[in-house]
Amino acid sequence: MTLPAAPPHYAWLVTDLDGTLVDRDLRIVPRSAQALRRYQEMGGTVVIATGRNEVSAGRYHRELGLSTPLIVYNGARVVDPLTGTRLLDLDLGASWDALRDDLLRELPPGVGAVAFAGEDAHILREAPSLAAYAGRDRIALREDPVRQAPTKVMLIADRPGLDPLARLAARHCPAARLLQSEDTYLEILPGAAGKEVAVRRLAERAGLPMERVAAIGDNPNDTAMVRAAGLGAAVGDGHKEVRAAADIVVGPCGLGAVADLVEHIIEGAGR
Repeated sequence: MTLPAAPPHYAWLVTDLDGTLVDRDLRIVPRSAQALRRYQEMGGTVVIATGRNEVSAGRYHRELGLSTPLIVYNGARVVDPLTGTRLLDLDLGASWDALRDDLLRELPPGVGAVAFAGEDAHILREAPSLAAYAGRDRIALREDPVRQAPTKVMLIADRPGLDPLARLAARHCPAARLLQSEDTYLEILPGAAGKEVAVRRLAERAGLPMERVAAIGDNPNDTAMVRAAGLGAAVGDGHKEVRAAADIVVGPCGLGAVADLVEHIIEGAGR
């Protein structure tokens, strides 16, 4: 990925999808889409960083007309959409055995589990909450066993309050990274994974310092990325943890949070 000839000071804008760029109706907020087009016309580069996989996130990437690498699985994988090449591809490795053999047996009632391997999602533990999750992300859930250590495992609770679940997962999978991506979603990832890790790798590859990266998100899985960016923005109706870590807090997702960030960047360029 090469840098534009004359980008704004914040040459890259890295955005989360759900709750940031994509609203509750699973649509890119029109005002934000228009603002990203304007940002690109000024020479800026747009990168998506999401917890979704490349199939689920790909339609938004195509809708925006992007050719930039796609950060998926909360940074455990980075894909070049033009070639399909995986620029980064981590898996749970040794944590998988303890997760599969021990953690799943101790999950509380009502908690479902899904493993992501390759581009597929496999049911590890059935629960009523899985149907809503699959519908929201528009993914098919397979019932066949996972044949390899997966990229990530998602624990989906039937109600908010993930701290006990996180403590249980940490006890069985101490080498894994745990991230909350929604009030009822706990993600178990490879220890070296993270949106901020993937962004740093891509920026280093392009010769761009992180000081020239702007990033925006709404949930705790975005916190480290927002903190690592030269300009970190939090969605106004996002999680308090992200708001506390951000340099600026913009408006709600549905009113164009990403557009607010673009306008802030453009206003700064005009000073």
